[in-house]
Amino acid sequence: MSTPGLSAGHSGLMDRVYRHQRHIYDLTRKYYLLGRDRMISELDPPGGGTVLELGCGTGRNLILAARRFPQAHFHGIDISAEMLATARASIARAGLSHRITVAQADATAFDAEALFGRSDFDRVFISYALSMIPGWERSVSAALAVTNGSVHIVDFGQQEGLPGWFRTLLRGWLARFHVAPRQTLAKEIAGQADAAGRSFGFVSLYRGYAWLIVVGSQKSI
Repeated sequence: MSTPGLSAGHSGLMDRVYRHQRHIYDLTRKYYLLGRDRMISELDPPGGGTVLELGCGTGRNLILAARRFPQAHFHGIDISAEMLATARASIARAGLSHRITVAQADATAFDAEALFGRSDFDRVFISYALSMIPGWERSVSAALAVTNGSVHIVDFGQQEGLPGWFRTLLRGWLARFHVAPRQTLAKEIAGQADAAGRSFGFVSLYRGYAWLIVVGSQKSI
């Protein structure tokens, strides 16, 4: 699976954006990437299970998840070589290199078997990455394709319960980093879940600042 033009172009863009920012990324983003820790706490992989993160960035979420669920093994992909350099260093410092493996790949089209020697995972999660990925809908499809378990997603909502001035300021700031909240995020994922015969759960957090979505293994009867 590959998308040469998109992958190469977006990879270069992300490397330029995060070449220097990666060193302070976790310190600054903790104040506005809300809902990540709740999503991680709800992963609950089975004993000896496997978890994949699409758009793993600095490895912050993988490290937190690996510490919370010490019985599981974790994998992550990111399109930016710069971010992965930080991720590998952070994972090594945390002493988790034996349980966390990361690789460079495009989240819209990747070969998990070639990257990690396995084609399926018990859980997949995506944290504030879909708002940065061109063709993000394909990342949702890719996530569903590599698990019969659940897919967990947290990202910017539409700030529907917040003042208009706040939305304007937030979106102007995010645009500087090539981030765009996806208006059709919930609708698209719900449609893909329905087509796959899976359950769909949606929670709006902090007056719509963030949306938390879980696609289950199958529809409730």
